[in-house]
Amino acid sequence: GKLRALAVTSARRSRLVAQLPTMSEAGLPGYESIQWYGVLAPTATPGIIVRRLHAEIVAAVNAPDLQEQMLKQGFDTIGGTPAEFAAYLRAEIDKWKKVVAAAGIKPD
Repeated sequence: GKLRALAVTSARRSRLVAQLPTMSEAGLPGYESIQWYGVLAPTATPGIIVRRLHAEIVAAVNAPDLQEQMLKQGFDTIGGTPAEFAAYLRAEIDKWKKVVAAAGIKPD
């Protein structure tokens, strides 16, 4: 058989398959579920260290050769500030807590 993609689950269209709509565009407004990778540091890490790590990671991720390799592997890179990432993580935790509660999922 053949598999046909219907939509992407990110909030914006993927540059890898730009012809595919998002789930919201396909009729499920607000649906978003993505795979992400990030770097976390202990809460007590000094701000100067966090800013330096952020700057170095952004420089590495934005390097053309790494961007090319990531695109070949299907990664669509996005980024933001450490504060934006922290806010994203808090929102994701809140979202998935609600999903788990609504579904009645209990830990084993």
